[in-house]
Amino acid sequence: MKSLFEENPDSLLIPLAERMRPKSIEKFAGQEHLLGEGKPLSALIKSGEIYNMILWGPPGTGKTTLAGLIAAETNSTMIQLSAISSGVKDVRDAIAEAKHRLETSLVKTILFIDEIHRFNKAQQDSLLNATEKGWIILIGATTENPSFEIISPLLSRSRVFVLEPLSKGNLEKILNNAISEDLFLSQFEIEIEDKNFLFEISGSDARKMLNGFELAVKLGAKENKAELSNELLKQSFQVNYIKYDKNREEHYNVISAFIKSMRGSDPDAAVYWMARMIDGGEDPKFIARRMIVLASEDIGNADPQALNVACNAFHAVNFIGMPEASIVLSQAAVYLALAPKSNASYMAIKNALDEVKNNPVPDVPLHLRNAPTKLMKDLYYGRDYQYDHDFENHFSGQSFLPPELKDKEFYIPTVNGFESELKRKLEILRKIRSEKNSEKRYGSGKK
Repeated sequence: MKSLFEENPDSLLIPLAERMRPKSIEKFAGQEHLLGEGKPLSALIKSGEIYNMILWGPPGTGKTTLAGLIAAETNSTMIQLSAISSGVKDVRDAIAEAKHRLETSLVKTILFIDEIHRFNKAQQDSLLNATEKGWIILIGATTENPSFEIISPLLSRSRVFVLEPLSKGNLEKILNNAISEDLFLSQFEIEIEDKNFLFEISGSDARKMLNGFELAVKLGAKENKAELSNELLKQSFQVNYIKYDKNREEHYNVISAFIKSMRGSDPDAAVYWMARMIDGGEDPKFIARRMIVLASEDIGNADPQALNVACNAFHAVNFIGMPEASIVLSQAAVYLALAPKSNASYMAIKNALDEVKNNPVPDVPLHLRNAPTKLMKDLYYGRDYQYDHDFENHFSGQSFLPPELKDKEFYIPTVNGFESELKRKLEILRKIRSEKNSEKRYGSGKK
C-alpha cells in the first residue's frame, strides 16, 4: 500500500495552516464576540449586506480566513492583495476588474488587502473613489491600530472589527481538528509532552501553531508514531521560548523596560530593549510613537529639541522602513536617554486636570472674554484687557487665571537643562504679576 506521500507527493507543499483553513463560519474558531448568535459581524453576514471593513487583530487570529468566508457566505468574488507586494497599479487593476464584474453580472467583489497598514497615503487614497461608488467592498486586515495607520477618509467609510487573541481553548480546538482531519497528521499516533507549552510558544497565533506543529511531527515521526517533546517543539518553532511576543504580556514588559531605560538615562539598556522589540517583529512606528510621548513626558522643556528628534524619527521611519529604520530609532533612543530630564510639563497638565475635575469651575474673568457683539461689550466682556505687545518687554503683568485661582501654580520647572532658564524667567514674571495684581483686580468690569 502506497503512503500519502507516494500517492500525492505535492500534498505537503501546502502548509498545514492553509490546508486546515475552515470552509464555513460554523468551523471558525474564536471571535465569538463578533460571530456568535446576534453579534454584529454575524448579523451582517446573514443579511448579505456587507460594508467596507477593517479587521484589526494579532497575527493568526483568522483575518484572512474570515474575509474568505464572508465572500463565500455573501456570494461575492474575492480579490486578494498583499500591501507588502502590491502598489497603486495593482489596486487600480483590481478595481477595474470589480467594476466590470458588477456592471456585467451584478456580482459584488470583495477586495481583501492584507497588512493594509503598510499602504502609504497615496495607496490608501486610491481606494477612496471605488469604495464610495460601491465598485468594491474593501476588507482590510491589519495588526496595527487603524487610528494611526489608516487615513481618516478611508476609516470613515469603513467599520472596524477588533479580533481578539485566540484563547488556549480556541487553539486546542484548532489543533484537535487538524490532528483528526488532516490526511497527513491523521496517519500518526501523536504524543505531545506539554500542550500548554505548544500554545504558549505559538503566541495565540493559529497559523504559527499549525505550521510549527506540522514541522515537529515531520521531525519526530517514526513509522506511525510521533513523540513531540518540548525541546523538539522549540526547534520546530525556531524560537528561544517566548523571547518576545508583541501582542501579549512580554510586549508590555519590554516596552516598559525600554521607556524606563531612557527615563533613567541609560542608552545601553535602551538600545538593548529596542533590539528585543525589533528582533521580535514589533512595528517600528510603535516604538517611535512611544519615544514621542517620552520626549514630552520625561524630558519636556529640559531639552525642547528632544520632541523634534522623536517626531523626526517617526517620520523617517515612515519614509524609510525596516531594516534601515532601526538605525534612526537607535539614534533617537540614545539622544533621549542622554537628554536632561524633566516631567514638569507632564505634571503641569496633570495638576491642571486634577483642579478642573475635583473643584468647582469658576467663570472666565470678564477681561479675558471675547466680545464680538455690542451686547457683550455693554456687559463689559473684554474690558480692561491689556494687550501685552503694548507694554515694555511685551508683558503687561495682568492675571489670566480666575480670581479664585490667582495664586495657583501648575507648572513647576526644574533646574535641569534649558528648563533652568525657563525657571529663572518664570520666577521673574510671577513676581511682577503678583505685585501688579495686588494693586489692581482685573475682571471687575470697572476701569
